[in-house]
Amino acid sequence: MKSYSIAVIGTGYVGLVSGTCFAHVGHRVICCDVDATKIERLKRCEIPIYEPGLDKLVAEGMQQGRLSFTTDIAAAIQAADVIFIAVGTPMSQTGEANLDYVQQAARMIGTVINGYKVIVTKSTVPVGTGRLIAQWIGEASNNQYSFDIVSNPEFLREGSAVYDCLNMERTVIGADRPEAAAIIAELHEPFGTVVLKTSIESAELIKYASNCFLAMKISYINSIANLCDQLGADVDEVAQGMGLDSRIGHRFLQAGIGYGGSCFPKDTYALRHLTKEAGCPFSILEAVIDTNEKQRLIVIDKLQQSLGSLAGKRIAVLGLAFKPNTNDVRDAPSLTIIPKLLEAGAIVRAYDPVAADEARHVLGDQVVYMPSVQDTVMYCDACLILTEWEQIVEADWETLHGSMSRPLVIDGRNCWKAEKMAELGFEYISMGRPFVPQRETSLRVPV
Repeated sequence: MKSYSIAVIGTGYVGLVSGTCFAHVGHRVICCDVDATKIERLKRCEIPIYEPGLDKLVAEGMQQGRLSFTTDIAAAIQAADVIFIAVGTPMSQTGEANLDYVQQAARMIGTVINGYKVIVTKSTVPVGTGRLIAQWIGEASNNQYSFDIVSNPEFLREGSAVYDCLNMERTVIGADRPEAAAIIAELHEPFGTVVLKTSIESAELIKYASNCFLAMKISYINSIANLCDQLGADVDEVAQGMGLDSRIGHRFLQAGIGYGGSCFPKDTYALRHLTKEAGCPFSILEAVIDTNEKQRLIVIDKLQQSLGSLAGKRIAVLGLAFKPNTNDVRDAPSLTIIPKLLEAGAIVRAYDPVAADEARHVLGDQVVYMPSVQDTVMYCDACLILTEWEQIVEADWETLHGSMSRPLVIDGRNCWKAEKMAELGFEYISMGRPFVPQRETSLRVPV
């Protein structure tokens, strides 16, 4: 295997994980960023995101001399054979991806380029961005040096990104010239992955099409769950029956309170904007977005149906991150649900094993952040499950039952079998599954 020199511009989620994994399989990687504080932390092996296994790989790469961090972006670009652009593309007010950081990176490359480079877009960008990057680099460099643009979208899942990268299902390589595609394919050889070579435009669209399709499956099964609530069916049984069809499969058919995070919300809005710009109506995508926005509020409806007015009620919220094994709270359901609880006059206690600080930056101190599941549910009138962390699912719920003023659990993630919660004596309400009324099994802590 040939070892390449790689520069990764941007040390966010995508850049840091991708760069670290490339170093792990033998390439020489410099991760660079304009954020000097972040770079200094990374040099001390302090990881700014929570991602299982990433800290060990970063330490290993640095110890073996294959991974380094710098704010000297120009030097990193000039030393590299391959340059990955992995900067953020946040959603603008119109829903489209903001390409300001991509443009800044491209113009920096053009300003300091010193020879032939393969420049790879790792960020999620709209169709046509690759052509813009080529234009920006050419303008900044006066077309003094040749280069190739490649689109190589990432498909990493937060919480399992290291595993996903080292056990890559596929890599998509969009390029005009076969020679450039061959270099990026060779770069990925150690991962033993399936390689799909496409045009730049197709590669750019594949990422959006994939994420939006998965978002559609989530919104679809959540709509089925809502129908189950009305008709007395069990969404778990329905999903199981659906998933037995090999054309459908079981994955992404878990009913709940909808998707969040940095990808699905942003990508569905971006694709919707793209379809409008192209004059190509996409009513299915409109329904996916609308369903997801409404789905997370259903737990509040269920809570109010059980408690009536929420004014003065003590509500435990378990889980703040948008999914387990990450501290990412971007567009997390908790950030929609908790403000609604506070508006209704509820007293909110919240617990998350890693994302409390991130949530506090958004929610402030109106919420009481607790150090454990036990402390959170103590004396509470109800408990909402918003993230299916192992620490929450595997807690001693038999003991927790006795510590609540009212053992009412609204499970937004369908974490448990209804039979188990019934045995423990909980009043248990989940998504699209039969209601479990309270059955007394023990004395509870007095109010």
